[in-house]
Amino acid sequence: MKKIILSLAVLLTTGGLFAQSATEAPKKKADEVGKFKSDVIEMGKIKQDNPTTAVFEVTNISNEPLIIEQANPTCGCTIGDYTKEPIAPGKTGTIKATYNAKNIGIFEKRLSVKFAGIDEIKSITIKGEVLKPEETASAPSAAPATPAVPAQAKTEIKAEKAAAVAKDKAPAKKSKVKQGSK
Repeated sequence: MKKIILSLAVLLTTGGLFAQSATEAPKKKADEVGKFKSDVIEMGKIKQDNPTTAVFEVTNISNEPLIIEQANPTCGCTIGDYTKEPIAPGKTGTIKATYNAKNIGIFEKRLSVKFAGIDEIKSITIKGEVLKPEETASAPSAAPATPAVPAQAKTEIKAEKAAAVAKDKAPAKKSKVKQGSK
């Protein structure tokens, strides 16, 4: 009798576990909610001590707002920043990875991306080669998959734009034209 009761208890418990797992919703994967334009960005050859930023674009391919919870670099030589507000369905957000370029040589750094409500972690990668400053003048640079713009160049571009706007707003000088008599 004890064997029958014990067998019945095991059967009911096992059946209950299967029924519970069958009613749970399937879990979504990161690739089902966010599509990266590229999960690897080749930054090319960059100058030592010149922090360089790569920008990853992620498009929300789900029917609900997509929230990037985290975009953490795997080491201290890379800084990650990302779109903080929810990304509407069909819209695009960004994740920026800035590499400090202190060490000479080839590098490959990863960021771990976590979307809200998704257990899976997505890995994205930046690659390149850091050269000594004197080597960068003669080295051909590989074209990056997504623009990688050094911080110094961004500042120079902003200054050039500001100068151009100021020039356009300056009053035009009138030139005196001497008219000849006939």
